Amino acid sequence: MLTTVTTWYLEMLSEDWLRPSFSEHPRLNIVQAEVPSPELSRFLYTAVGGDWYWLDRLSWSYERWLTYLDRPQVQTWVAYVAGTPAGYVELEAQLGGDVEIAYFGLLRPFLGQGIGKHLLTVGVQQAWRMDATRVWVHTCSLDSPFALKNYEARGFKRYREEVHTETLPEQPFGPWVPYS
Repeated sequence: MLTTVTTWYLEMLSEDWLRPSFSEHPRLNIVQAEVPSPELSRFLYTAVGGDWYWLDRLSWSYERWLTYLDRPQVQTWVAYVAGTPAGYVELEAQLGGDVEIAYFGLLRPFLGQGIGKHLLTVGVQQAWRMDATRVWVHTCSLDSPFALKNYEARGFKRYREEVHTETLPEQPFGPWVPYS
């Protein structure tokens, strides 16, 4: 199906822009996945992005995942609720002092509990600890309707907007990606 997609690019040029917000969920814990794990990262990618047309990495091989993850420029932070993965934020340091929030999101059962604002706050704090001079992210009209609001509520400012058309499957695959 041919779909019109709007992409918003947002940035934070100073850590002072961050408007932190933390959840009081008693069993929320955010931990860095320090060992590069294609299995974990692919699980998080499909579990979070399956509902939002995240398709770019579905074809990645194990080796490609490992090559990407096994770099000091990439950090993955995982939110757990009572020991269960609830979401993640993936950070990638880039040339020139930029740190991109490459991926961010929650698994569907954990939406609407304040976990996203907490996870994004921690992710942005960690990005600044990566010697960032700018933290940036992009989101689009295919993502969760809460994504753009959360980024702006945390202090990100829009700096570019693009509209394009994309051919997509009729429905997102969901977390259970079919094999072909």
